[in-house]
Amino acid sequence: MQEIAVTEIKPLRIGQTENTAAGTGCTVFLCPEGMRAGLDVRGGGPASRESQLLNPLMSAEVVHGIVLAGGSAYGLDAAGGVMQYLEEQGIGFDVGVTKVPLVAQADIFDLTVGDSAVRPDKEMGYRAARQALTAPNYQDGNYGAGCGATVGKICGMEYCMKSGIGSYAVQIGALQVGAVVVVNALGDVFDWKTGHQIAGLLTEDKTALRSTSAHMQQSVEVVENKFTGNTTVAVVITNTAFDKAKLCKIAGMAHDGYARSIQPVHTSVDGDSIYAVSVGSVQADQDVVGLVAAEVISTAILRAIEHAESAYGYPSASALQNI
Repeated sequence: MQEIAVTEIKPLRIGQTENTAAGTGCTVFLCPEGMRAGLDVRGGGPASRESQLLNPLMSAEVVHGIVLAGGSAYGLDAAGGVMQYLEEQGIGFDVGVTKVPLVAQADIFDLTVGDSAVRPDKEMGYRAARQALTAPNYQDGNYGAGCGATVGKICGMEYCMKSGIGSYAVQIGALQVGAVVVVNALGDVFDWKTGHQIAGLLTEDKTALRSTSAHMQQSVEVVENKFTGNTTVAVVITNTAFDKAKLCKIAGMAHDGYARSIQPVHTSVDGDSIYAVSVGSVQADQDVVGLVAAEVISTAILRAIEHAESAYGYPSASALQNI
């Protein structure tokens, strides 16, 4: 197994755009020829578009784009811009009078980070899609959908930390498996190899980390207005020949990567979702790919934390280490 850049998995292309001042952005994954895709949603509060298309019972065999964005439900407008750009390029299902591109989307909640009135919109989605096809510009950190990402929010935004978007990919023989993750969790983030907490809920003096799980277990009383601005979203990318049903299973196995790296995860106030896509023809064992997918998810989460920079008054993990 050797590490590769996630952008080496062809023909998928990734474009990003963000409004740094407002603290939001979007990341667009495009495959003009169409990509087979599955989805597994395990959080209780997702903001998504065209999710049902990825149900194996639905007739669509491929989608042309996937969008990860900020803005919560408001940010779902970005997919319209992606569709507009793809239609202009003649990409999509031919329906006689035009071509209809299929674009799925999942969003994080970042409205409390920068300017809540600015959200990813049609224009931002259009620019990110154009970037993907003309000059792919993916990078980890405070970019694209990770621009306004934060973690450790059980006590509200006052004690959370800056996170971002991260990626990791590997090659085993002809098989390539990668992941891009936007880490915006209610809970804490751990190094899955050492078990050490690396980001999350800050102490009251904001100089160190404390445990979200321990904080939550101090009381079992019902909390009616629990903070709901969370969600970790990801795309697992493979160069395999799997169909939708198998990709849904791989997406489900990839959630093991969330579970080993984020605690707590899959809560009622997270919208945790993972897409899995096939953009090639390599034959591989489904369970092996699912196992590897979980591992690249975990490492991509680490990269999101490592490459995040302090912003909007929220410290990054690297800044916290220097206090």
